[in-house]
Amino acid sequence: MTDGRPEKDATAEHENWKAKGVALRAFFYICGTHVFAAFIWLLFYLGEHAQK
Repeated sequence: MTDGRPEKDATAEHENWKAKGVALRAFFYICGTHVFAAFIWLLFYLGEHAQK
């Protein structure tokens, strides 16, 4: 590298970037699953309390 940093820093930076991406993706999957579960729960709640 021309900036004086060893190649190891670039590899570590790339690994940190990948770890952040995995954490972000997991966060969105977990949030999305909870939103979907809340929607299903709402459907059951509304069906139970519907005027019949």
